[in-house]
Amino acid sequence: MASTTRQLASAALRTTTRTTLATAAPRAFRQGGRRFNSSGPNAPNKSTASSFAWIAASAALGGAGYYWFSLQRGGAPTSAATTKVFKPTKEDYQAVYNEIARRLEEKDDYDDGSYGPVLLRLAWHASGTYDKETGTGGSNGATMRFAPEGDHGANAGLKHARDFLEPVKAKFPWITYSDLWILGGVTAIQEMLGPKVPYRPGRSDKDIAACTPDGRLPDGAKGQDHLRNIFYRMGFNDQEIVALSGAHALGRCHSDRSGFDGPWTFSPTVLTNDYYKFLLDTKWEYKKWDGPKQFVDKDTKSIMMLPADMALVKDKEFKKYVEKYAKDNDLFFNDFKNVVLKLFELGVPFAEGTENQRWVFKTSDE
Repeated sequence: MASTTRQLASAALRTTTRTTLATAAPRAFRQGGRRFNSSGPNAPNKSTASSFAWIAASAALGGAGYYWFSLQRGGAPTSAATTKVFKPTKEDYQAVYNEIARRLEEKDDYDDGSYGPVLLRLAWHASGTYDKETGTGGSNGATMRFAPEGDHGANAGLKHARDFLEPVKAKFPWITYSDLWILGGVTAIQEMLGPKVPYRPGRSDKDIAACTPDGRLPDGAKGQDHLRNIFYRMGFNDQEIVALSGAHALGRCHSDRSGFDGPWTFSPTVLTNDYYKFLLDTKWEYKKWDGPKQFVDKDTKSIMMLPADMALVKDKEFKKYVEKYAKDNDLFFNDFKNVVLKLFELGVPFAEGTENQRWVFKTSDE
């Protein structure tokens, strides 16, 4: 009983001491400032000044003692406001989506009038480095921020996409680059009239040590064996390889980046199944130029295909899916949505129980 009484008394004394010491110094200085303003008519006499100095010194020592005491108990004192952890909601991520969509609408000075295709390419390449055997790579980390990975040949030109998203990151500093890049890809797909792609946050940013080795992304100059090696490593099957390739309906190649040149379709800022239709129905010929081997349409010579694209119709297992998607845009959209969702979540250690907690965002015209 006596021990309990001593403990309670000690706790009360500590509380009183902390309160007194923590407020004494600022109060003393505020009062002193009001009483003895240097421009006032009544300057302090020597005795008063000495008393004031003693009070201030005592308060300062008391404050230092409290600070030392706090450190011994686990850190400097903090207010309830500074310790509150911000936990973003679906509405917060919708606001980020809306900002990306707004910038896509306003910033039309990129290829064919839209940054959408390069945003999707950024999300794709950030995710497509995954290796299921080692568990490395994938969309968790945003390691393309660093020179080793950002300078890989397959990532040439993606600085445009990263720079486009920097003002969004500045406006919403709580979102990780990893989550932002993937949300940029989701926004691009939906704003370019593609399917709704469910989104799950939870990625973290990593440092330069997590950069992946070069050579993990597809090479457009190679054929079906290369495609299978690359995509099987990530955990995809033949159907998923063909469905993901439908992203080539968007954007274009640049001779100063990949070496290739031109768009795959006549509407490179709108997602459709035209990519598959053109693969099957268009007459293709080798492009006559000094660049790498690629194909152009025989009639207009204004759209192109890469050797990796042509492999999808040369290989019978791939071709059967090309034919299905060419006939049915809804089927393509459904399969594309599912495989992009899988791609964007590769390598992410999501919290348990969040598999069914994905969000679908409204587009800018909803």
